[in-house]
Amino acid sequence: DETQAIVENNISTNNKITLVNLTGKGVGFAIDTGHKEMLKLLEKPFVSVVMAGDGQMDPEDLPSLIEPIINNQSDYVKGNRFHHKDGVTEMPTLRKLASILLGFLTTLAAGRHFTDPQCGYTATSHNVLEEWNWSKSWKNYGYPNYWLIELSRKSLRVKEIPVKCIYGNEKSGLKMFSFFISVGLMMLIMHHKRCFSMLFSKSVAPHTILSFTAYAIGWIAILPEISTDLERELTNSFFSKIVLALFCWICAHIFDRLAVKSRTELRINAQT
Repeated sequence: DETQAIVENNISTNNKITLVNLTGKGVGFAIDTGHKEMLKLLEKPFVSVVMAGDGQMDPEDLPSLIEPIINNQSDYVKGNRFHHKDGVTEMPTLRKLASILLGFLTTLAAGRHFTDPQCGYTATSHNVLEEWNWSKSWKNYGYPNYWLIELSRKSLRVKEIPVKCIYGNEKSGLKMFSFFISVGLMMLIMHHKRCFSMLFSKSVAPHTILSFTAYAIGWIAILPEISTDLERELTNSFFSKIVLALFCWICAHIFDRLAVKSRTELRINAQT
């Protein structure tokens, strides 16, 4: 697009505009750079908003996006196109299906329910940016998923706000297969890192222990080398191994979500 040219034309008349020019570093890296520039340039408190220059994000949604942070109801707010009254009829079918699948996977990885994790229209409190580990932050496509998982690990408040879905005739250069492989692997690793960090935390929640126990039993059920006689008898008599494993993993996810909720509430109470 012509975002850079437009910004350059306006810099001479508006000294509040800062142009940061990056090439080939990745979309996540570019957004991280913008956040870090905000930390350097602005007085606190402030809210850092990501609005892409492709015309797919409606500026009229901005007030409702930053309001929960201003009112101290959330640390991070993201848009949700599926919740908007106009729906997602303009979204291409393939992208819609991909968003639904990624919503399911991100929900599993983050321990929180998300239906539109790929929407990059976000608002972030300066408090979040001050404690963010920029050296480990995800630099490429899939950065919204990384942020949501990491925000859960840090027990920070996240809120979704309906935003308008806008699509034109533009085509994405994203290669879907390689994207799912790289982002899926990242979410798998981040999920386990988050869960183990919660398990070995000094303030470990009972739900986390129950989640880990159910998760481990699920694997034990399908690995004959470590299955007990009782488990082998149960799977042979009543359940197939895969059904028992899925049941255990569903329980693990439920306990995980309760643990994330509990830790977030504890953090809120500690700050009041």
